[in-house]
Amino acid sequence: MERTKLETKLLDKVGEAISSISDAKHVDQVISAIHSVALLIFPVDPTTRIGDKYVERLCSSLVPSEDERNDWCQTFYRGVAFPTFARVLLLDVASDWLSCFPVSVQKHLYNLFFLDGPVVEVVQVLVPFLHHVDKNAAVDANSVQTNVERLLILCLLENAGVLKITKEIGDYYQGNISVNGSLKPLLSRLSQILTSIPDKARLKAPPLLSSHLYFKHITNQLLQILDDRASSPEADSTVIVLSFVGEMFSRICRRGLSDLLLSEVTPHVLAHVRRLLNSKKGSVEIETFQLDPTPKIWSKTMEAVTDPYAVEKMAEQLLHQLYAEHASDVEAFWTIWTLFHRNMKHQASVRSIFVDKFLLWKVFPIRCLRWILQFSVLEYPPVTNTLAKGEITQGLFETTQRVSSVWSKGEFLQSVPLEQQAYITAALGLCLENMSREELNRTKDVMHNILQGVSCRLENPGDLVRKMASSIAFMFSKVIDPKNPLYLDDSFTGNAIDWESDLQTAVGGVRSKSSSKENEDGEIKAAASLTEVKDSNLRNKEKQNRKSKDVANYVLADPDEIVDLSTLNCGTESDDGDDNASVSSDNSSVTSLEPYDLLDDDKDLGKQYTHLVDVVGALRKTNDADGVEKAIYVAEKLVRASPDELTHIAGDLARILVQVRCSDISVEGEEDSAEEKRQRALIALLVTRPFESLETLNSVLYSPNVDVSQRIMILDVMSEAARELANTRTLKPKHGARGPLISNISDPQPWYLPSDASTPWKKVEETGSFHLNWANRYERELQPKPGQKMKGKTRRWSLRSGDRDQNSTDWSQNRFPLYAAAFMLPAMKEFDKKRHGVDLLGRDFIVLGKLVHMLGVCMQCASMHPEASALALSLLDMLQRREICNHPEAYVRRAVLFAASSVLIALHPSYIVSALAEGNFELARALEWIRTWALQIADSDIDRDCYSMALSCLQLHAEMALQTSRALESTGGNSSRSSMGPMNISLPSGISKLTSIKLPSSNVHL
Repeated sequence: MERTKLETKLLDKVGEAISSISDAKHVDQVISAIHSVALLIFPVDPTTRIGDKYVERLCSSLVPSEDERNDWCQTFYRGVAFPTFARVLLLDVASDWLSCFPVSVQKHLYNLFFLDGPVVEVVQVLVPFLHHVDKNAAVDANSVQTNVERLLILCLLENAGVLKITKEIGDYYQGNISVNGSLKPLLSRLSQILTSIPDKARLKAPPLLSSHLYFKHITNQLLQILDDRASSPEADSTVIVLSFVGEMFSRICRRGLSDLLLSEVTPHVLAHVRRLLNSKKGSVEIETFQLDPTPKIWSKTMEAVTDPYAVEKMAEQLLHQLYAEHASDVEAFWTIWTLFHRNMKHQASVRSIFVDKFLLWKVFPIRCLRWILQFSVLEYPPVTNTLAKGEITQGLFETTQRVSSVWSKGEFLQSVPLEQQAYITAALGLCLENMSREELNRTKDVMHNILQGVSCRLENPGDLVRKMASSIAFMFSKVIDPKNPLYLDDSFTGNAIDWESDLQTAVGGVRSKSSSKENEDGEIKAAASLTEVKDSNLRNKEKQNRKSKDVANYVLADPDEIVDLSTLNCGTESDDGDDNASVSSDNSSVTSLEPYDLLDDDKDLGKQYTHLVDVVGALRKTNDADGVEKAIYVAEKLVRASPDELTHIAGDLARILVQVRCSDISVEGEEDSAEEKRQRALIALLVTRPFESLETLNSVLYSPNVDVSQRIMILDVMSEAARELANTRTLKPKHGARGPLISNISDPQPWYLPSDASTPWKKVEETGSFHLNWANRYERELQPKPGQKMKGKTRRWSLRSGDRDQNSTDWSQNRFPLYAAAFMLPAMKEFDKKRHGVDLLGRDFIVLGKLVHMLGVCMQCASMHPEASALALSLLDMLQRREICNHPEAYVRRAVLFAASSVLIALHPSYIVSALAEGNFELARALEWIRTWALQIADSDIDRDCYSMALSCLQLHAEMALQTSRALESTGGNSSRSSMGPMNISLPSGISKLTSIKLPSSNVHL
């Protein structure tokens, strides 16, 4: 009853003050009205704190006693008086009068209502005025918001308002049973209000209200609260305070600032852990941390964080922060234990975060992975910086079973990024390190899962993927028989695996590698990820230590030249760097008269092959390893001599070269040399007799009588032969019996170069990072100045040139277009048919990738020739097959991107214009498919190489569209000046996207 009367009397006083403020004509009247209310609540001394100017007006006011003032204060802030009076102070006074207040009055009178009152009530009144100010009201919204921001900074940051809130919770709410029931909603509302302040502040608010600085101050206050509670853990309000701190942690994490929160929390907890470890210089028992009050407070606080998302983000950031702090394994374990051991014990969701999400879904540094396994799987404190296992091993068995089950699936290998594969491989390897053979036998299906996972990875063309298989096979063999570990990788011979350097660092190296390279002639070779098949498990030693020879330097010999075939067998061709000098048996030097064994002479003479028929016969005698090896070594030279018999025997020779097993005929360690000779002999066959050789190789390619390695070799040989044909220079007769009256000695300009009557243009050869340049660039020399002489530009005035041979022949730079169809069409014909031992769309995806890559190489070799235009549509029809363009293996998708980019490089824009002019829109639709599919790959593909190659493909498509648009404009302009009238080309609605690309840094719409 007395409280009701006091509240009524207080409301009357507040009402009188509000009326005085409303009727005030001078700032003194406003100050007097505010002071009349402040005297009832705060110990205000008008003679010392406000100034002599207002003494006479205020001395007549009654000053209550201290007990009465406490009653007035509680009634004022707990009832409706404070929100009512605060609204006047924050709106009317702040808008109209506050700027006129003296600094002392503002500090010692106006601010008292917001700084000396309960922060719990003040915050609930202040924060809404940050955002919800009526713009149409008769107040200055900017002044109101500026004043509220100033008061919040003073209340919460400079005066440690959050620390005061926890004290108020214990002082005012803990002992009141009637209020305690509604305490939890109040704490939730307070935490929501406090964490929303940076979002509600203006853009021009003080920097202290920015998210970073504001939450940094708030976090430091929360840490101080926990330290205070650790010094008095038995206080009655501890549970309520810790619940409030946990709610604040949850709200901060929900606002995306878990990194900021843990950047303050981690060093704080880690410093305490280090103090405990240093105090116990010997081994630290778990009781040391269980009896210490600080870990108790922290574990209870984290247990109060009930939001699983916040717990996950805090645990994740804790691991990253510990890694950044260079914490040891022991320090990291006890830091994680301090924060999360109660959650792990009592909350299944938290345990799932550590043993499921952090092992199978997230990717951490390997050191963090060790900490996760030690804390959540082994559940035993490490003695040194190595994993330690306790008596309870059930968690280790379950985790090994779960990780091995995921690791063994082929779908996991196809759908998970390489970084995550390396991470899970390291997790499985670390689990196996801590298991014995008896424990492995007690697990379910772990052995089967490991064997299955190793098998599918050994079949993968990626080096790192195969390295994962060899690492797990090594650890598995050490568990089975520690004395006889299994080494599948020749580069590894140690007794332990450094998972961080061997796998995670290797993943970083793969990303930084260039995905492509150019050869000396400027042509584009396959991406590194595409050519990894040469290092596959089928022949993982091939071409690693070999010094390759540029076959493009060969020039076709004159078929009429007389060649002594016996001189071709004088010695085996040595690799680069060896001594190239060889001694001929017919040499008449003095050294040839030295004695030798005649039996050996007969034996050597029996191995000399001077005819291709003899080579074929020797290759068929598989029981004579020396004869087969000798025949392989001389086959290339005999083929490049191009004898008359080659035309009739090319097919048989190609077939038998494919079927030869170099591993059966060569000495151990020399297989690479024999394999290289065989492939170069096949390349020579394809270059010298393309049609005859291709007929055989295309029939053998899908034959059930060859294996995967032979199919890959055939495709590699076809790619290299296409490159050599594209780079071989040969003489051909010029068209036309008579040259022009005025002939230019310089070479004629190609048809596809831009024409100019004044000076010749030259194509600029440039290097690119993946493909040929998006647009050919040309340069020319300016016209000479008057009196300047140009060298090498003389002209002959005659009906016949003085050098008949020079004018009757010309150099051809590319012989491949003539054979392009024979290379590509038969290989594309039956690729999708499943036969005995042949399944390109299924098991043999490596062969499919190599096939698509070979077709892309062929398109590049036929670049800017009419044959490329004729074959492009057939290749694009093949690439659009869903089984190919959306293949689950990244290796095939990379090959398709390479082939699609090669088509964009090979097509001349004039051909696209001609096709559109003739009403043939099939090519335009196929090119539009390249754009949409590349966008899809760049947007959703998990493979980094596919992503970068898709971006390159999109850039090529944009340049193609630009040049096509220019060609259309040029064609339209030229036609409008001709007698036929302008050319009218109408595109279907589905093709309009082809010419609607906006290039970066350009105002031109295509």
